[in-house]
Amino acid sequence: MTAEFIGIPLQKPYLELQLEIENRTGKSYPTNGINFASAGSGVLQSTNKDSGVTPLQVQLQQFQTLVQQNHIQKNLIKESLFFLESGSNDIFNYFYPFDPPTLTPDDYVQSMLSQVRTFVNTIYKLGARRIVLFALGPVGCVPARINLPGAPANKCFGKMNKMVKNYNVGLENVVKTLPDKNPGAVGAFGAIYKTVQIFRADPKRYGFANVESACCGYGNLGGELQCGKEGYTVCKNPNEYLFWDFFHPSERTYKLVSKALWAGGRTRIRPFNLKTLANMTLSHV
Repeated sequence: MTAEFIGIPLQKPYLELQLEIENRTGKSYPTNGINFASAGSGVLQSTNKDSGVTPLQVQLQQFQTLVQQNHIQKNLIKESLFFLESGSNDIFNYFYPFDPPTLTPDDYVQSMLSQVRTFVNTIYKLGARRIVLFALGPVGCVPARINLPGAPANKCFGKMNKMVKNYNVGLENVVKTLPDKNPGAVGAFGAIYKTVQIFRADPKRYGFANVESACCGYGNLGGELQCGKEGYTVCKNPNEYLFWDFFHPSERTYKLVSKALWAGGRTRIRPFNLKTLANMTLSHV
């Protein structure tokens, strides 16, 4: 959605681009950005490692290799927006019964934030100057919580959301200290948790008829079966649902959040929004 606001084509996944370039001599990496994200990954290298995901640390190495091999121009890096939105899978996995955690909730969150700080410092050294960290949404409210022991069906999972809020506070602190620790860099913190909770508190105002269940899934809250698995059902009015499936927001939710991040006030994103950050003139550091 942000690419649409800026007016550039959507970013292709890194691995897709890599294959295209390997198969077509002379083709170069695009100037409209690259998507290094990997579905199911987290900020911790161990998160969903058995599912074939590309960890954040490897995503960072992929970007670093492109920079070091001069596939991306240095001036382009400085003008680019760097987005990090990761951590939901890490925190959700903390509550899996078959893999009990060895760290306390606070220590686990601190280990996540340590990886975020390493990520930010590394991309800064590679030339990044416009860095945006997005808060996690209320992960404890996703319909998939129904599959976790001790998670309530009639309200959000408080223990999980407490970890999410602690992580989000840490993310905002990284943004606040960014200019001092990384001269010439500017950062923004996208307050997605607060934004989504506003939708949940007054759903009709934002066009939602259902802010609890998944549109695509099955069972209690539509969260007992993943969308696409045998036996799933799909609602007739997906744009009226906050959640598309048992873990992800609907397209309507994404659009509303993206609009808030692009041009919203300080309750949505701070100290300035993405439109301001994209058009800002930076010092040559």
